[in-house]
Amino acid sequence: MIELNKDNFDATIAHGVVLVDFWSESCERCKELMPEIHQLAEAYRGQVTFCSLNIQGNRRLAMAQKVMGLPSVVIWRNGERVHHLSGESLDSEQIRQALETLLHGTA
Repeated sequence: MIELNKDNFDATIAHGVVLVDFWSESCERCKELMPEIHQLAEAYRGQVTFCSLNIQGNRRLAMAQKVMGLPSVVIWRNGERVHHLSGESLDSEQIRQALETLLHGTA
């Protein structure tokens, strides 16, 4: 997992398929979801770049990306936002389905 901030964000999302997990220390659901996202990172190694962005200290960047609630997972392809998943009910299966659709056209 690549830790993102305002200095490396744009360059990181510019190429390939990139998933960014927006989270915060105060978001319990974010912390519950994190191990599952790490498992997905292993499963999609070589196909998807997995990153995380702690909104504490990066709130302006999160707002610029239209991330208004947590947990939020945003997927880019070559710098273009293609999926934005968020909400308390977000789970790893929804994330996996979005990745499968993007990579293979199937869920």
